[in-house]
Amino acid sequence: MKGRKPRIAVVPGDGIGVEVTNEALKVLAAAAEAHGLEPELRCYDFGAERYLRTGETLPPGALEEFRGFDAILMGAFGDPRVPDMKHAADILLGTRFHLDLYANERPVRCLSSRLCPLKERRREEIDFVIFRENTEGLYVGMGGNFKKGTTDEIAIQEDVNTRKGVERIVRHAFGYASRHCRRKSGQKPKVTMSDKSNVLRFGHDLWQRVFWEVAAENQGIEANHLYVDALAMQMVKDPSQFDVIVTCNMFGDILTDLGAQLQGGLGMAASGNINPQGVSMFEPVHGSAPKYAGQDVANPLGAILTVQMMLEHLGQPETASLIERAAIEAVESGRCTRDVGGELGTRATGDAVAALVRSLA
Repeated sequence: MKGRKPRIAVVPGDGIGVEVTNEALKVLAAAAEAHGLEPELRCYDFGAERYLRTGETLPPGALEEFRGFDAILMGAFGDPRVPDMKHAADILLGTRFHLDLYANERPVRCLSSRLCPLKERRREEIDFVIFRENTEGLYVGMGGNFKKGTTDEIAIQEDVNTRKGVERIVRHAFGYASRHCRRKSGQKPKVTMSDKSNVLRFGHDLWQRVFWEVAAENQGIEANHLYVDALAMQMVKDPSQFDVIVTCNMFGDILTDLGAQLQGGLGMAASGNINPQGVSMFEPVHGSAPKYAGQDVANPLGAILTVQMMLEHLGQPETASLIERAAIEAVESGRCTRDVGGELGTRATGDAVAALVRSLA
């Protein structure tokens, strides 16, 4: 990526998604200017407004068009005027499945000790990443209803796990641990796999077999396993014990929201949907929060840290680090929104982080 302009597709989405994306782009512009980076941005109006106006969630060829970019920056989706959220499913899940974004990466990194809800925990103790399989499991939409609406109704939801899907997310987790995880007190980096194989015998038996086969190939990395309920308890009891967690689609969805609370809430959480061989998509974790839209109260730091994560992926670690340092300073100095201890609105927080980027450059 160095030496050329990164091409980024921007889809702000619905509700507060539009507001926080605007602030993230403001910070991106400041960081890019500081380091001589010239990203080429193209904005798309895909979302509820377009769907309600045209009846179209995505125009023909839109997903293929995304392949021509180096990254996609997505906002949040959801609007009460679209009760079935068809547009959100078509855009978000459509992008994940069509572009085969199989590795959902959710860093759990606390920027300030005062944001952590756990007693006497320091920010340095909350620094790990969760990899959620992103294209299989209970999210594939296989199943159906029999005798729907009657007292004899039966609902079936299929949990789909393939050898290919499980193996590639497990290998991705070990690869990340090998490349990125710092050794703690001379110990090996650790990858923790979580499932419920004591109850879900078939698909999660596949996870067990694949995980330990891949672990045997990576002797320089400590491998361990926790059932998902035990893992949730351990994340609260002692988050410092984790480096990398890898799990299935549904459990990853739940655990990553728990992880976000360790950071200070969903407003602080970033995520990436990764295809190492193709274009990847980045989005803040929170939803569109329609009741807060237009009130200038939404926390833009999750979107700003999503941009930071995207820049790391695009091979711009110095620019990414600059944004993270500015975000930390904004939180520590109280130049942030009320949910994380400040008094600023959405736009003022974006302005503050952008100004800190310029002063720290």
